[in-house]
Amino acid sequence: MQRACAAALLSKGETVIKNPGYSNDDKAAQEVIRGLGAEILTLEDGSLKINSKGVKPGRAEVNCGESGLGIRMFAPIIALSDRPVTVNGEGSLLSRPMDFFDEIFPQLGIRVLSNKGKLPLQIQGPLQPRSIEIDGSLSSQFLTGLLFSFAAAGARDVSLRVNNLKSKPYIDLTLQVMDHFGWKVENRNYEEFYFPGAEAAISAGAGADREGAQPVVRYTVEGDWSGGAFLLVAGAIAGRITVRGLDIHSTQADKAILRALSDCGASMAVGVEEIEIGPAGAAAGIADGGRLKAFTFDATDCPDLFPPLVALASFCTGTTVITGVGRLAHKESNRALTLQEEFGKMGVSIELEGDRMLVKGGEGVSGATVHSRHDHRIAMACAVAGLRAAGDIVIEEAQAIDKSYPDFYEHLQKLGAAVNSQEVIGNERNRH
Repeated sequence: MQRACAAALLSKGETVIKNPGYSNDDKAAQEVIRGLGAEILTLEDGSLKINSKGVKPGRAEVNCGESGLGIRMFAPIIALSDRPVTVNGEGSLLSRPMDFFDEIFPQLGIRVLSNKGKLPLQIQGPLQPRSIEIDGSLSSQFLTGLLFSFAAAGARDVSLRVNNLKSKPYIDLTLQVMDHFGWKVENRNYEEFYFPGAEAAISAGAGADREGAQPVVRYTVEGDWSGGAFLLVAGAIAGRITVRGLDIHSTQADKAILRALSDCGASMAVGVEEIEIGPAGAAAGIADGGRLKAFTFDATDCPDLFPPLVALASFCTGTTVITGVGRLAHKESNRALTLQEEFGKMGVSIELEGDRMLVKGGEGVSGATVHSRHDHRIAMACAVAGLRAAGDIVIEEAQAIDKSYPDFYEHLQKLGAAVNSQEVIGNERNRH
């Protein structure tokens, strides 16, 4: 959804986005492109019609909310303008590292002033596309922003060379969106992204400027595998369900949850339109659903799967090993430590050994009061674990889910889960 908003802003013309999201991150992206000159109209069917003349800031400051992708993608896009713009955020985003911009932007002719490597950023372009080398080990999101901005700036015969790129499937998604809007870039084994010379790029320019007789671009936002992963895990541990709206051919990294569910022995039938999933032995009619077994999983390229994987592993007999812990330090919380502490309250033992997380499962999950740490995925992971807990799970700051999946608790209720909410107004605490 956020990538579609960025593309609609940059492509100069009319775009219709079907199946738009309305999480806090999605709303923040819409506000950013409004601040950069786009006009957005909600159509009767819920689609969004976006008209843009390119990056023409109408505000001195834009706010990316708590979206890590938002700040890292939109900062170089904002730098396409020669007007100074302050980029800010909220919550955990204020403490996440932004040193990348201090290091890279000056190489592209961009003036940047950060708060000692943190937000807010003061940015002034225009960006000058040049062949540069970047570090892709912290996040692929910086690269996503550079790819969009280089394409929109008409980059010709230049390369973005990337060392140690993580989360490659997210770059596949970026390239897929860019291709839909008419921008072409050569992916050379994820080590170099090459923008061809003027003659080779003629067709790519069609998507970048659609004023006049060019047709409207229509883009349909895929169902979110990151949120869907929690529902699939819920089915695997608590009872057979059917989930629709997830594209099994998607490039989204978190589609890899299917591999973990298969490895742990969940009963699963994957179709083009829907996924049916239940506990081990559910399809065979075993009364207790059988036993799920521990598994090994590398989450380096899909670190957002750690929370649903931990919820799943808690009910798998044996010790599950998940690698990629190094990717978790700079999320909405330090997710490795947060998962260890909050699941520890529920009686689940989690050990951290370097880049590995060891979850001892199958020994029962007890009722407890836990805290989301203002992290949407921690709240959802604890809620899913609560479906099979021996007692009630009370989640403080449960509204953190609004960042990415505001309908999550409602969807659990539709599946038969008992979910009650209580707002404590005095200290702004929300419990589920």
